[in-house]
Amino acid sequence: MSELNTEQRLAVRLAELRLQRGWSLDELAVATGISRASLSRIERSETSPTAALLNRLCVAYGLTMSRLLSEVEEESSLLIRDDQQPIWQDESSGFIRRNVSPPALHFRCELIEGKLRPGARIDYDAPPIQGLEQHIWLREGGLIVTMGAQQWALNPGDCLRFHLVGKSAFEAHLTDGARYLLVVAKP
Repeated sequence: MSELNTEQRLAVRLAELRLQRGWSLDELAVATGISRASLSRIERSETSPTAALLNRLCVAYGLTMSRLLSEVEEESSLLIRDDQQPIWQDESSGFIRRNVSPPALHFRCELIEGKLRPGARIDYDAPPIQGLEQHIWLREGGLIVTMGAQQWALNPGDCLRFHLVGKSAFEAHLTDGARYLLVVAKP
């Protein structure tokens, strides 16, 4: 798969996951709430999934987004140089995700840098793994994190730690956007 770019490898991996489970596109559409046509275009690499759609697929497959993306990104060593840190973008939501320290076999945590353009909002229907431990450290801008009925407004320097359950949302400051570091700990 190495001759393909990350988006193409992601499309191939998503098709593999569906076929490994013996699911048709129609069955996956029902499980995720994503149209059959959209799933087909994603698997053929004709379109890139948004962060919200990718999260729905991760929920169906029981994978974190980081774990899924690590399966399609180049193998990383102990030292991950700046130019080797995979970047994934969701143009529609204004989300840029840098895998600073991607998931790896013998490590429990991963480190992600997230950037949201001013006013951007991402809604997640469910976590890929209920109770997943996360720590968000806001570096720049402002960020509102909502999980169920709880909501936190973060300012630069604030750290929010939680176990992810239910629906959640990330909303960037209207004029300053948000830049944060996210630590995800595997169960």
